[in-house]
Amino acid sequence: MSVAATNSAAATGELAKRVAAVVGGWIPGATVVGVEPLTGGTSSLTYVAALAGVPDGCERVVLKVAPPGLPPVRNRDVLRQARLMAALAGQPGVRVPRVLFCDAGAPPAVQPFVAMELVPGECVEPVLVPRGTLTPGEVRSRAFDAARMLADLHHVEPGRTSLAAEPVVSLHAEIDRWTRAFGTVPDDLRTGHEAVAVRLHAMVPAAMTPVFTHGDYRLGNTLCEAGSVTSIIDWEIWSLGDPRVDMTWLTFFTDEAHHPAALSDEPTGMPSKGELVHAYEEVRGEPLRDLRWFEALTKYKESAATALLIKRGRKAGQLNDMHRRMLPALPELLNQAVELLG
Repeated sequence: MSVAATNSAAATGELAKRVAAVVGGWIPGATVVGVEPLTGGTSSLTYVAALAGVPDGCERVVLKVAPPGLPPVRNRDVLRQARLMAALAGQPGVRVPRVLFCDAGAPPAVQPFVAMELVPGECVEPVLVPRGTLTPGEVRSRAFDAARMLADLHHVEPGRTSLAAEPVVSLHAEIDRWTRAFGTVPDDLRTGHEAVAVRLHAMVPAAMTPVFTHGDYRLGNTLCEAGSVTSIIDWEIWSLGDPRVDMTWLTFFTDEAHHPAALSDEPTGMPSKGELVHAYEEVRGEPLRDLRWFEALTKYKESAATALLIKRGRKAGQLNDMHRRMLPALPELLNQAVELLG
């Protein structure tokens, strides 16, 4: 189903009726004024609902809905994302949107949705936007705040939450996840990936104690005001895993990492990789070892994830400028992974 169809007046009207049917269970007497679509990603659809008869600050809430016609599993499982955000609510140093109410629906015909507070802030990835969008000072302050918040996230003990039984994703399983992704794309988007997977498996370092990992942790998946992070968002691929998976993904979006989708070589104000790791370690209280291996995994993961996006863009006839910038970088990212592995 197309975005236009899911965002049609009929579709949003039906969603408004569903919200109206459950919002009273959250706040008796609450009513729905209207529902409007927001720009969303490929894993779910996002809307804003206007409500009446609710506490101050909740007059507008975010609705995240699993995409129509597909089983709401893996990155489309919005209820699983809600359970994680609920488990993180109130954890020291961690800020996530507050989950207000949910509806399980009857998938895939009637997809589940989650209602969350509308957190103030802007969502900007410094290296992927035109220079001047943010001041260097804002970028630097946000990045350090994000690194410290990541350490606080990794301090949360899963065993003390409602998600203690969540399975742990091993480093071998993390490699295999992206190898399977490569297996779904055309040959020209995956040349040489098998050899990188073999090297990664052969050199897997000792794992750290599993923590809640975001899976796509970077400034572009936070909301910020001025120089501070107001919330971590987009939890589609969270898991229990090794904290270094998140750390090297964050440092991949520094200036010195030369992200292949960057719009410019001009500095953004992002701290260096070393500065971000140091800020994280100060809060975490222990060093992060073997980061070169995790940087190699990050490049392997980026190549696979981008190959998926390009495949989908081709299928929809909607290749964008980012896809075109990234296309020649896919084999180069794999080469860089091999170099990091030595």
